[in-house]
Amino acid sequence: MIYKTVSIVSLFLLSVTANNIVQPKNTPELLVATTVSPFEAKAENIYHSLNPNQFSLPTMDSFKQALQAFYSLKDKGLLKKDILTLVDFGLSSTEKRLWVIDLSTQTVLYNTFVAHGKNSGMDFATKFSNKNASEKSSLGLYLTGETYTGKHGLSMKLDGMERGVNNNARMRSVVMHGADYVSEAVIRMQNRLGRSQGCPAIPVELTEDIIATIKDQSCLFIYHPSRARKSFGSLS
Repeated sequence: MIYKTVSIVSLFLLSVTANNIVQPKNTPELLVATTVSPFEAKAENIYHSLNPNQFSLPTMDSFKQALQAFYSLKDKGLLKKDILTLVDFGLSSTEKRLWVIDLSTQTVLYNTFVAHGKNSGMDFATKFSNKNASEKSSLGLYLTGETYTGKHGLSMKLDGMERGVNNNARMRSVVMHGADYVSEAVIRMQNRLGRSQGCPAIPVELTEDIIATIKDQSCLFIYHPSRARKSFGSLS
């Protein structure tokens, strides 16, 4: 009887000991789950260091993708300015979804409205195209170009840098320009902005200042959450 009692107690102690073994905190599995890449750590550091200048900030995901696009151009020696312009077409047109960020000072310079193409959607942009006459916006990475005066006044040409995504921007005459349908007054009348023929149109009163800031080889990135990006290897 004593032998049996000892055996039961021993088995009980062994069971308790086995069930209470603590997995070391720094196991490979835990490290894989919590480790971020050097780029992600840098992007998060920059994001949290941004001076919003009384503006709202873009989402972390849109900023990370835009910053990755910025560095892809910078690494190729294509940028003349450390200015990043981010457009988030995942947001409603009633929201200020364009940001101009000076990465040299980590300061948000502008945060304002921007229109999408009329065939991309009503309030939200959901459809995108690289085809001529589609009257849809194109996503992705752009290099800002030279300015000219056209039917919309001061305008800025754009070079789409991703083959098959936006590289027909020049041929399609997709440019940045001001438009009177990009305003809070229009939003109040129709609960959304007016729409362009595919151009990222901005408020008339900010056109000169924004274009002067970003023209001539800075980075413009048009984001949408439906299009995940991990690299920019297919640049034009």
